[in-house]
Amino acid sequence: MHRTRTSLPALAAALAAAITLGCSSSSTTGPSGGGTGGGPVGSVKVGNNFFESGHNGTRNPAKDTVAAGQTVTWTWTGTGGTAHSVRSDGSFASSQTMTGNGATYQVTFPTPGTYRYDCAVHGSAMSGTVVVQ
Repeated sequence: MHRTRTSLPALAAALAAAITLGCSSSSTTGPSGGGTGGGPVGSVKVGNNFFESGHNGTRNPAKDTVAAGQTVTWTWTGTGGTAHSVRSDGSFASSQTMTGNGATYQVTFPTPGTYRYDCAVHGSAMSGTVVVQ
């Protein structure tokens, strides 16, 4: 049997990179639903009939894991005149119903927990979760 050894400096560098990227053991979900991901943690695309994590590409539900104190930004992209909103489950302030490309809504999450949201116009067909650690 062959075993691979990792040096302590290499392990420390890998751990530092994972922390810098906001990785955690609870956010191992990769892209799904055709998303591309790769963007900053805490960015969510509001599209026509979907929320998509800008970081990992998860879609309906979009799922992002952020550190306590971090801000999440939802950006309306390619929605044209179709109205959407970020409607909280009651645990944070909801957005107004908005239209138009480039509209944004931001929420800073100071306390660890799980925060669910959907679109007031489309209900559970557009949904997401922010896990704050």
